Amino acid sequence: MKNKKLLSNVGSILFENKVLILFAVLCIFCISYSEVNVSYVSGELFTRLGRNACLVLSLIIPVLAGLGLNFGIVVGAIASQIAIFWVVHWGFTGITGFMLTALIATPLAIIFGILVGILYNKTKGSEMITGLVLGYFADGLYKLFVLYIIGGVIPFDDPNLLPRGFGLKNAFDLTGSLKYSLDDISLLEVVTVAAVIFVIAQIAIIIYKSVKKQALGLTKRIVGIVIAAVLGGVSFAVTSVVTTLETAIANGTGVPAIVNKLAPVCYKLDNLYGQTRLLLSDAIFLFGVVAAIVFAVKLVQALISKKSFTRPLAGMIAMVLIIVLAMIPAVNAVTASVRIPACTYAMIFVFCAINNWLLSTKLGQDMRTVGQNRAVATSAGINVNRTRIIAVCVSTVLAAWGQLIFLQNLGTFNTIQQQTNVGLYSIAALLVGGASVQKANNKQAVIGVILFHTLFVVAPLAATKLVGDSAISEYIRMFLSYGVIAAALAMHAWKKVKKKFGNDKKAEVK
Repeated sequence: MKNKKLLSNVGSILFENKVLILFAVLCIFCISYSEVNVSYVSGELFTRLGRNACLVLSLIIPVLAGLGLNFGIVVGAIASQIAIFWVVHWGFTGITGFMLTALIATPLAIIFGILVGILYNKTKGSEMITGLVLGYFADGLYKLFVLYIIGGVIPFDDPNLLPRGFGLKNAFDLTGSLKYSLDDISLLEVVTVAAVIFVIAQIAIIIYKSVKKQALGLTKRIVGIVIAAVLGGVSFAVTSVVTTLETAIANGTGVPAIVNKLAPVCYKLDNLYGQTRLLLSDAIFLFGVVAAIVFAVKLVQALISKKSFTRPLAGMIAMVLIIVLAMIPAVNAVTASVRIPACTYAMIFVFCAINNWLLSTKLGQDMRTVGQNRAVATSAGINVNRTRIIAVCVSTVLAAWGQLIFLQNLGTFNTIQQQTNVGLYSIAALLVGGASVQKANNKQAVIGVILFHTLFVVAPLAATKLVGDSAISEYIRMFLSYGVIAAALAMHAWKKVKKKFGNDKKAEVK
């Protein structure tokens, strides 16, 4: 009986993760068959992960709210692209231009999200096909706007963007404006800004809870504030010392003695974590150490409170193993050849945190309830239509930010075609990670991006070696994208039919 139960559990796990397993096998086969350099694949993969992960993460909330796979994120991408056009025209650059673009795109995305949510409420049960058709409709309106209305209807004079007097150029370079505006922020700068935001947020929470006469959890908050202040202070000091020394050397002036004493350590830290691109080997070590410390603290807390300590112990062991594995010469040779933009990867963490935080709130619980059973949600007093609209708005806003992150990393803006496959590739990546029409989480989104884009990199190389024609690669990519979505929808329908058949059989027995 135990063996049968074990086999049943293993079979269930394999069936639930069949798409993920299939893609993992395909990736391994293509990598081995194409004999491609692992360092090249790793570099391409981490570039694509930073570029695409936020778009995929924007799909999670609608899935859990019962809206299925939101093909309507195309309207979020369009909101971002409209904002980019104006910011480039006005001449804003760097992080200022990035923030202004996000500021303009957000209200646009909210308005688009409300309209999409209202449409989804009118077509309950057919949200995915509605979103797919809506994407084509929005794409057509957007192209009409950028190809004719700008300059043709709305007076606009910018020969760099409208060389014919109406209609934007088909593509333009973002170099000197928004290209790498987020990627070029170092980890030290990220830590400094994050520490300031965290301290301000904690102080605001303490004040708010004091006014409302709620439990403060003061000890934990003060510890968090102190840790954030120390980290932010160290990051700021390192940057300041290095900047002061470089300015002094350039101007031929003297520097304070304390700066000279701190210089060796500060230069070392700046070389490791102060560059615009962080070595993957350094990132793995830093992440592993921080995560191991966090798990160790949780382990101690579990032991003191006599609660289960299995998870924190397993997490701490896993982090130690990752650090040890990364030190193996063959692995280190690969990770030391890959550089990642620290701030862009920090944004992936922020998107994951937004999803987790939202789902932990009452609104998030309402979304889950609506996704599981609308009738039960209605009887519980939840405004189903409003909750669904909010879920769509969240997804649309995150998609707008994700498209902005994508474009600043890509560095070129294809005015007409950039938004075309946003929904298709993002949804395919989410499904590859093991998500379904009804269930999705951050882990599945990240794993899906890794597997899907690994195959995107190596499949054309394997196809070229197999048939001798590199032109077939684009057809393979489209086949994979549509094939994954079609297979996932077919399996979802099969699961529903199987479940209904099982319920009918039970009813007959009774």
